[in-house]
Amino acid sequence: MPEDHGDRAGGARPYIWMLVLAAAVLLADQASKLWAVSALSGGGRITVVPGLIELRLLLNPGAAFSIGEGATWVFTLTTAAAVAGILYVGRRLRSPAWTAVLGGLLGGATSHLLDRLFRPPSFGHGHVVDFIDYGGLFVGNVADIALTVSCALLLLLTLRGIPLGTFTEERQPSS
Repeated sequence: MPEDHGDRAGGARPYIWMLVLAAAVLLADQASKLWAVSALSGGGRITVVPGLIELRLLLNPGAAFSIGEGATWVFTLTTAAAVAGILYVGRRLRSPAWTAVLGGLLGGATSHLLDRLFRPPSFGHGHVVDFIDYGGLFVGNVADIALTVSCALLLLLTLRGIPLGTFTEERQPSS
């Protein structure tokens, strides 16, 4: 009986789309950070929506809300493990929704990992470039937006019981 390559080809397509989305998030985040470092160094500020959104440069050695500033290496290792885990789990993708979720998570995590590895002050201890100030509540970046939206979608898919590795009802192959 001939071997069926359809499942393998179908599995490769979502994985490739996950990588494409991750690359788009990574490029958008890194490009915006390059701009922010260039335009906002020296204390520059740009008001986008008065009282709500302002652009200002913040080099963050910690996690969200600058938590754990002295443990940058922990975030580097954790992020590297998350990237590896997403790449591994992503091989089982069959759902377009999960492809988008993992692509957003992978892109955001990879961009933060690159900051930790290659930005000052040193390899593995680099600071993440944040520049979108949300009314003084917190300062983030494009990767943070991708991570937040992806986590919200991950929660929604999980609550709805949509599996990672099978076709959704709309996309099930006909018998």
